[in-house]
Amino acid sequence: MASHNQVKPVSFLSPQYINGVYIPSGLLLVGCAIVKVEWLPYAVVLALALGTWKIYVNQTKKVLKPDVFQEFELKEKTALSHNVAIYRFNLPTSNSILGLPIGQHMSVAANITQPDGVVKEVVRSYTPISSDENYGYFDLLIKSYPTGNISKHMAQMKIGQTLKVKGPKGAMVYTPNLVKRFGMIAGGTGITPMLQIIRAIIRGRPKNGGSDTTEVDLIFANVNPEDILLKEDLDALAKEDAGFRVHYVLNNPPEKWDGGVGFVTPDMIKTKLPPPAPDMKILICGPPPMVSAMKKATDSLGYEKPRPVSKLADQVFCF
Repeated sequence: MASHNQVKPVSFLSPQYINGVYIPSGLLLVGCAIVKVEWLPYAVVLALALGTWKIYVNQTKKVLKPDVFQEFELKEKTALSHNVAIYRFNLPTSNSILGLPIGQHMSVAANITQPDGVVKEVVRSYTPISSDENYGYFDLLIKSYPTGNISKHMAQMKIGQTLKVKGPKGAMVYTPNLVKRFGMIAGGTGITPMLQIIRAIIRGRPKNGGSDTTEVDLIFANVNPEDILLKEDLDALAKEDAGFRVHYVLNNPPEKWDGGVGFVTPDMIKTKLPPPAPDMKILICGPPPMVSAMKKATDSLGYEKPRPVSKLADQVFCF
């Protein structure tokens, strides 16, 4: 899937403004001065109007509204397996971004016919695998379940159909160096908020012009090898950045598997993730039974007891 990232003006001296506003305006004024100087005042007004319009349309526009569902058109669908795909939705313009802070998620809604024949609006929360660094679109990684509501609806969507979305929502808002170390535990599609934060951290490294020195250790649990979503992306990030380490766990590992086997255990957490400390956090996202088990495991290891609904200040944060 192509990224189609747009290069956006970051200052009034950026190439977009120089080539798209200043030079054309200058040529217009010079041309008028040469051909008929009496037209110059009108040319100035025209150049100002066109320049103002050009600057306005090139400004980044945040799209999400927290209290209003908006519809976005499905542009592409990239299958990763028989029941997992990346869905790309168009934003209104090539200058649009979702306006979703790193760590937050959004509500997705669809009208779905229930077994009794009644049509009901079903709402679920999802974290895009794209970010506000991507202009003009957003990507959702969805695993479809036969008994699922939204996920099954998504799998049946055709290109050109629309999805209702609103946000942002959620208590986690990541800022650079929020903590010294993150320990992450993800299961299945629970990798999506983790990946969003990991990418933001690596993007903000000193070598990339930022100041983020956060260390990240991720335990990513799945059933079979083919269930490991975005493994190539994760491995590439780990290879690129020494401050990010990923440890895979499988229920059904292949031969010569050097990762973890079975369920994520307290011993795995103790070995792979940072110990309890004031300057660290454990992040958890996955199926509800896994989240419940990980809450008990972290509690038994001396981390602060997770709340029923996590807050940003919590040492153990569950998405």
